Order: sequence, then C-alpha cells, then structure tokens
Amino acid sequence: MRLALFDLDNTLLAGDSDFEWAQFLIDKKVLDREVYEAKNRGFYDQYRAGTLDIHAFLDFQLKPLSRHPRRELESWLAEFMQIRILPIIGKKARTLVQSRIEDGDLTAIITATNRFVTAPIAREFGVEHLIATEPEEQDREFTGQVAGTPCFRAGKVACLEHWLREQKLQLTSFEESWFFSDSLNDLPLLERVTHPVAVDPDETLQAHARKNNWQVISLR
Repeated sequence: MRLALFDLDNTLLAGDSDFEWAQFLIDKKVLDREVYEAKNRGFYDQYRAGTLDIHAFLDFQLKPLSRHPRRELESWLAEFMQIRILPIIGKKARTLVQSRIEDGDLTAIITATNRFVTAPIAREFGVEHLIATEPEEQDREFTGQVAGTPCFRAGKVACLEHWLREQKLQLTSFEESWFFSDSLNDLPLLERVTHPVAVDPDETLQAHARKNNWQVISLR
C-alpha cells in the first residue's frame, strides 16, 4: 500500500487560497479594505517567513465566517472558485494528482487552510480525502472558532495521524509514502514520509531539500 499526500497552497495551486479568499471578500466589500488588506498581507508574509502565529491568523480568517449566513457564504465560495481558484490550477498539478489516484495510491490533500474554503478545491482535483483545519460549527453555522488542532506545522502531523487512525491505518502501514509541499512550514511532515518532494520550494525548503537529497520538482 502507498500513500500520496499533497499540500495545497503554492503547491498544487499557483497561489494561496487562504490569502485569495480574504482578498476576494475585500474586493466584494464584505471586509473593509483599509482594515483587512494590510493584515492579510502581513499574515501571508509571516507564513512565508515561518513566523506565523496560527491562532492569531485563524481568529482573523474564521471570524468573518461567523458574521454571515451559511447560504450566503456558499454562494460567495462558488464565485470564489470560478474567479480566484480555477485560474491558479495548472495542468501539471492536475496530471500529477490524477497519476497518483490512477496508480491506486491512497491520496489526500492536507492543508492548513480551513475545510470550508478547501473542500471544493479538493473536489476539483478529484481527491476524495481532505485533511484540513476545521472551523467550528453550531447548527451548520460557523462560530468563528477553530475545532481541534490546526493543521499547521507539527499540527499537520497530528491531523494526519488522527485521520489515519480513523482509516484504521498508521504511517508505518505504507510501504512507501510521499508528501509534496512548497513550504518550510511543512518540514515536520516532510521528514516523516519515505519520499519527501519539494514543489517550487521556498528558499529554506530548497536548501533543506538539497542538503538531504530530496526530490525537487516544479508544477508551474
């Protein structure tokens, strides 16, 4: 049995869905540009630098979900997919994911971005399994809080292990395992699989990959 895991933002996507979702809401005037745009860019810069406070970011990212009815959010999300996400899904990314599915690998997207934003993206790639940060819900409406462990850095390993236990599996169940990622933030999980793959990596991950003789590829 083989396992293929894919990071989403700046890996399968030529961009960041978290960042794009906030910018989309700003463009629609759902969020105030003067207040939110600088914060959004600041959090994104912190993420790229490996200094992000995930709880502060999730408070910023999930609070807007609690201020609007689910039906309205779903409508915005469908529009977001069309104008912000489909243009940043490349052919190489689609081909890579499809090849692992066709090879019979257990395939999952694993991402720090919340499930509400990323579930339709996983469906677009044809990936059945999504491991993501979970926004808390009450009566199908969002509370603005996170449920459980954020799927970020070491938390991504914890979320994967929890998901595997639900499948009655563990990482050692697999003869081979792959994780495709662009980010230094994913080093904890990259170091756990048998085949870590750096995809259009940031400088820190690029250096780490070279030092450890990891495969480096581009999907752009």
